[in-house]
Parts: sequence; C-alpha cells; structure tokens
Amino acid sequence: QVQLVESGGGLVQAGGSLRLSCAASGRTFSSYATGWFRQAPGKEREFVSAISWGGGSTYYADSVKGRFTISRDNAKSTVYLQMNSLKPEDTAVYYCAARYGYGSENPRVYNYWGQGTQVTVSS
Repeated sequence: QVQLVESGGGLVQAGGSLRLSCAASGRTFSSYATGWFRQAPGKEREFVSAISWGGGSTYYADSVKGRFTISRDNAKSTVYLQMNSLKPEDTAVYYCAARYGYGSENPRVYNYWGQGTQVTVSS
C-alpha cells in the first residue's frame, strides 16, 4: 500500500504561482511512477503531468506545457508540481496518483490516489 497526501493548494491571482507537494508513505515510493490529475466542477478528471519512478522521464498535458514542472525527491518520498503563470482555467482539485511501473496519462492505471488539494485561480 502507498498512502498519498497532497498539499500546497490555495487561492492565487492569474499569473501567479503555486507549488503542490505529494508526500508518500508505505511501500518503496521510489519504485512508483507518479501522476498529477485535476478535476474541475462538472468536468471529468484530466491528466496534468507524470514522472517516472527515477525522475528521468516527464510528461505534460498540452494545456500546461511550459508553465508546470513536475519533479520528485525520492529521499523525501515526495513529488512536486511547480505551477507558474496560472490561469483561471487551471482552477480545479488536484490529485496525485501512483502506480508501479511507467507513468501514464490514463488515470485508470493508477492504483493509489490522494484526497486532493484545491487550487483556485482568480482573474
């Protein structure tokens, strides 16, 4: 089992920045790829970014490329999502998820999920 806890969400003005953290406990987190997903009210959960277990491969949705950066510190069992140049359309609950193996854009292949952290971007 892997337990995930997100933090770092909040209210920010458009153009601002936030850094989300996903702290893991349980099994060896360094063996798990991690993804960030988000869900806005009335919309389906969508892929934001993912990182391989070693951090050597990263993936981004087109909507956040160039603005968001995913990274991980396996010594701290933590994955980060640095979000810059935030837009009102980035408003959503952000979830981190983990799976044993490779990163993926498909939320169905992730086995473990956090409870989410709210990000609100005002215009």
